[in-house]
Amino acid sequence: MSPIPARLSLQQRVLPEYRLPLFEALAEACPKGLALFAGQPRPKESIEGKSLPKNVRYTRAVNYHFLNGPFYFCWQSGMIRWLENWSPDVLILEANPRYLCNPLAQRWMHNRSRPVIGWGLGAPPAQGPFGQLRSFQRQRFLSSFDALITYSQRGAQEYRQAGFPANKIFVAANAVAARPTWPMPERLLQIGGKKPVVLFVGRLQERKRIDLLLQACRGLPVELQPELWIVGDGPARAGFEMLARDVYPSAHFYGSRFGSELDAIFREADLFVLPGTGGLAVQQAMSFGLPVMVAEADGTQTDLVRPQNGWCLPRGDLDALRSALQQALGDIPLLRRMGQVSYRIVAEEINLENMVQVFDRAVRSVWEGG
Repeated sequence: MSPIPARLSLQQRVLPEYRLPLFEALAEACPKGLALFAGQPRPKESIEGKSLPKNVRYTRAVNYHFLNGPFYFCWQSGMIRWLENWSPDVLILEANPRYLCNPLAQRWMHNRSRPVIGWGLGAPPAQGPFGQLRSFQRQRFLSSFDALITYSQRGAQEYRQAGFPANKIFVAANAVAARPTWPMPERLLQIGGKKPVVLFVGRLQERKRIDLLLQACRGLPVELQPELWIVGDGPARAGFEMLARDVYPSAHFYGSRFGSELDAIFREADLFVLPGTGGLAVQQAMSFGLPVMVAEADGTQTDLVRPQNGWCLPRGDLDALRSALQQALGDIPLLRRMGQVSYRIVAEEINLENMVQVFDRAVRSVWEGG
């Protein structure tokens, strides 16, 4: 890929740890420079964000939060000053009308005949009070962008339904890691007298629904009950461990693991399961040739998890989770074939390298100097 030929700015409400590799890769691909403007998460959000990306000109925003739920708004102080100081050729903004400074940044750029790209999950129909009014305001906001980048095909479809031109929508599948540099791990078609290993990796919060996974494993036929490995730490760990002693005593809590220790755990597992929200470790699990089982969330999982390599399950549905586990653990050769597909997807399709290429195409499509 040739260098991105523009001076680039990118805004985020917060700077989560998992986005650092993307921003560092973008900065490496952008020799004219990448400036990043982002604030800090609220304590209740439990978003890891202590580190800063390398080779990125970072400016810390001061976030002011108003109201909650469907009426939540955020004001990021200092955005226009940041634009004035950096003077980008192209600006990438979160395509979220709840961030009140973003329309001001759009106007600042357009007043100088410079393009603005929106980046977001999509535009699902607004629900609840004033839903129609909110949908109208969002459509007007989206129409002010010169192009849109979204994480998934579902997001692209929602933007099209909101009236945005299809030829200006770019799908950058949500990736948190580079394509694997190691070969596909070899696993036996039959595991002999051992129990299969079901693996969860992630921050231990209530919304990760480890309780559901424990109950689903307990409900399996005895001959299919797996070793359950839970890797990670967090505020809900003690509660999950207490529940496991009553519900599924064979569950093993590893705590946090990183680097080669975590790689070794991925290589020993047979199936990766994410029963709740989140999903940063899904791509990593797939890079080690694991089939994956995830709860449906924001639509980004549907491009990554397909019938050929795993299961997308209704959120909070214990019966669906137990049934899928029974199917998976009762057919080890099927799991091995699915694992091969997982590895191919992250090696060839969904990885940081391809994500950066989509950002490059979007920037080139709007910047007259490119």
